[in-house]
Amino acid sequence: MRLSIVDLATVIPGEDRHQALMNSIKAAQHIEKLGFSRVWVAEHHGTRSIAGRAPEVLIAAIAANTSTIRVGSGSVLLNHYSSFKVAEVFSTLNELYPGRIDLGAGRATTGPVTDFALQQDRSKRFQSDSDQQIVELVAWLDNSFPEDHPFAQSPIHTLDTPPELHLLGSSGWSASAAGQLGLRYVFAGFINQNGASSIINSYRNHFKPSDTPTGIPEPEVILAVHVVCADTEKEAKRQIAPVMVMYNNLAKGLLDVALPSPDEAVEQLGGLPELETYKPGSGRPPKFIAGTPEQVQEQLEALASDLQLEEIIVQDMMTDHQARLRSYDLLADAFQLKAPQEV
Repeated sequence: MRLSIVDLATVIPGEDRHQALMNSIKAAQHIEKLGFSRVWVAEHHGTRSIAGRAPEVLIAAIAANTSTIRVGSGSVLLNHYSSFKVAEVFSTLNELYPGRIDLGAGRATTGPVTDFALQQDRSKRFQSDSDQQIVELVAWLDNSFPEDHPFAQSPIHTLDTPPELHLLGSSGWSASAAGQLGLRYVFAGFINQNGASSIINSYRNHFKPSDTPTGIPEPEVILAVHVVCADTEKEAKRQIAPVMVMYNNLAKGLLDVALPSPDEAVEQLGGLPELETYKPGSGRPPKFIAGTPEQVQEQLEALASDLQLEEIIVQDMMTDHQARLRSYDLLADAFQLKAPQEV
């Protein structure tokens, strides 16, 4: 099974946003040597705890400081932008780093204020047109607009092979759109645990093979989950505590709160957190998976078997950089990842 990482460029207590971005570059270099398949960076706006708000910028920085690992977005919030501009930006990244760029697109909202701030036309309320946006994005990347379409007069001049396109989501819409267009699909298991099995199955059952540059002949699914691996179960629970505090704050409507250190998080939670573990056969991923290499491996392999996955992408928001790197080391050892060949 392949393993990958989604990096949010978490701002660690006592450090600033510059250091958060430098940590992202160092982490990417580290996991490249370990044999992880890809590293994606997220788009989050208006939060002091996450520095990852412009994935196209951070992708360029990470790709410039690595040589083999795939680098991409997890995800670009497509509903806020011109599909043409997104296609051009990622085509340019792909021209700079051929064969290594992933374009992960989603339609998540960012909150009423930032949704409005991201709009060009503010004469009306924000309303997404996700169906049109993803169809246009595919057409721009493939240069496949019909001859009588106005956009056919302005093709994107780029490499023959476009960036690898993935549609990200946690709903039936994303599964349906990815299946109908013959695209790769990434399901956010940490958002919609209960829907994981049915939505992934729906994607596979309604998948239409595509022979276009962005399409694929058979369905491909990646599951995204929160994972922390440590030498002991106690330490893993300690390291997962900050992100659990974050979700508690989100549930209370507290959106712009700095993430605590592991010890501060444990104190705020009133002790080490109790974690749900994956029940084989259920197809319902836990919101958080944390433990020793053996414990984590057992759960991820059971998930992969039940949901027929060949890749899991780990969302990581740890606030201890060295513990984060150690988690990657342990995951790589447990899953016997192989370092890439020197280039």
